[in-house]
Amino acid sequence: MASQRAHYIVFANEKGGTGKSTTAVHTAVALSAMGHSVGILDLDPRQRTVTRYMENRVETMKRRGITLPLPQFAVFDGAETELDAVSRDMAQGKDFLVVDTPGRDDPNARFMATRANTLVTPMNDSFVDFDLIGQVDAETFKVKRLSFYSELIFEARKTRAKADGISIDWVVLRNRVQHHDAKNKKRVGDALTELSRRVGFRVIPGLSERVIFRELFPSGLTLLDKGHLGDLGFSHIAARQELREMVAGFALPDVVEPTEQSAA
Repeated sequence: MASQRAHYIVFANEKGGTGKSTTAVHTAVALSAMGHSVGILDLDPRQRTVTRYMENRVETMKRRGITLPLPQFAVFDGAETELDAVSRDMAQGKDFLVVDTPGRDDPNARFMATRANTLVTPMNDSFVDFDLIGQVDAETFKVKRLSFYSELIFEARKTRAKADGISIDWVVLRNRVQHHDAKNKKRVGDALTELSRRVGFRVIPGLSERVIFRELFPSGLTLLDKGHLGDLGFSHIAARQELREMVAGFALPDVVEPTEQSAA
């Protein structure tokens, strides 16, 4: 990349179970597969989902004698006052630093959200998850007011713009869309569109609910490691295409969509 400063991609959502760690890992590996220098920082020292995923990936490489795209990874288990220095050190010489935050209200997650260049909030396609960013009328499903989290990010973006002139690109990622419930899908989509105009985030499609993502965790493999996954069924091929479209939707600097060769 032409820039000498790493681009921070922070995955943050105060609600768990949204596929946050899965999308963070797949994004980091996708960028590594494209030849970028990538670090991934795990801010949840209790769950360590990202760290365990990457450790499993290292073990698979050793066990099979293969080489896979591998971002530098680390878990942060220090004081809040140390996080800025640790993240800067890890980002040194990198094109991208991917940060996975805990699925709860957490001071370190709040801090890294203010440092993001791209802030990604994955959410399941339901009004339970939508309630994190906005409240809707029970009859019309129109947005009534912003939630605390939206207000928090809105203020963080204003503060960041005043401090160093950088505009945080806030992306809401629609994960686990239920294709069979067209009415709910449309209602959630309409509410997101309405709220995005008021708050200024972008909405892009994420990853569907698929068993393959849970199956890949023990091996640390991703959908981009197709040369090591065996024969892929149609649903797995569709999932890999979703992943490509998701990464492209982030609109990251100097990133082109991964090709079949780079994804092999």
